[in-house]
Amino acid sequence: MTDTSKRVTDLPLIDHHCHGVVDTELSEDGFRSLATESDWPGPAGTDSLDSPFGLAVRRFCAPVLGLEPLAPLDEYLARRRSIGAAETNRLLLRSTGTSEYLVDTGIRDARLLDPADMAARAEARTSEIVRIERVLEDLACASTAAGFISELPATLAARSREAVGLKSIIAYRHGFDIPVERPSGREVLQAADEWFRTAEGTGTFRVTDPVLLRFGLWCGIDAGLPIQLHTGYGDGDIELFRADPSRLSPLFHATRTLGVDFMLLHCYPFIREAGILAQVFPHVYLDVGLVSHYLGPSAGTAIRQVMEIAPFSKVLYSSDSYGLAEHYAVSAAIWRTEFAALMDEWTASGWATPKDAERIATMVASENAKRVYNLNAEYSVPFA
Repeated sequence: MTDTSKRVTDLPLIDHHCHGVVDTELSEDGFRSLATESDWPGPAGTDSLDSPFGLAVRRFCAPVLGLEPLAPLDEYLARRRSIGAAETNRLLLRSTGTSEYLVDTGIRDARLLDPADMAARAEARTSEIVRIERVLEDLACASTAAGFISELPATLAARSREAVGLKSIIAYRHGFDIPVERPSGREVLQAADEWFRTAEGTGTFRVTDPVLLRFGLWCGIDAGLPIQLHTGYGDGDIELFRADPSRLSPLFHATRTLGVDFMLLHCYPFIREAGILAQVFPHVYLDVGLVSHYLGPSAGTAIRQVMEIAPFSKVLYSSDSYGLAEHYAVSAAIWRTEFAALMDEWTASGWATPKDAERIATMVASENAKRVYNLNAEYSVPFA
């Protein structure tokens, strides 16, 4: 390991997009269900851990739990059970070298640790990211159609008063092929009336109407906080082509002068499209979270693509971990390994000095997140 890669691998991380971990004991089937983005069990003869992520767990997580690297999965799962979920989470989270987690609290899963408990388990700071659609749905449960419309801006502002950012899952619920303009009051009222009528029959409020999704997004823009937008690969309810971030170009044109930053999450397989958007639009940023653990030995390809064209000041680290502390541990270990290797390549081939490499890595690891989310008033990047 060179001096440059050693400094990169020792950098503290800010994970700007992630979720809580499950702190209760998991069965083997429960563990496997969290080791994939699929919502359905696999057919006979398949295993979600017989995968790039499974290899990564064996390589990076097994030593943290006191096993040899690449220990068999059955030994790993037995070791996990023997020390318990709480201790497993403590060891794996603290192995990441993460100083702060920005936690999306919008998933309805009572098993997940909240930000305060995550902070204690990880021995790190946590801040909250408020999911816009969750606020819409919670407000609708306690309101009327007309009341929902009038109350949402103030409710969202109040709900995010202590948060550092917002998130929209419009890519999951509809896709990015929607009009860019703020919807009219008449449009919103018609959509809300239909939503409330439907909810009377189903008993639940799940927002999928594109008008209401636009209404929530524009209320988020008005709130003034950075807005995270899921793009590309994700859960089974997404239509991948509708989550191509290049479809967001009209929105970015319309919001360029409003003082709100947009954070493109995941981006795979549209990493290059997202990188171009981050280069062109001053208020657009990106990461390659989620695939940083699911791609396993191929994750270096995604990390290299995210560094191809976007300014270095526009790229952030995230894991988009959910449920398993293994996601956190694998993402951090792979990012450090692959980013250090990339910086070594750049310095060895004459593209950067060691000081350049350390500065670039520091920006991506933490400094860009500090600046964009205003995590502290004193941030600086030691330019060469």
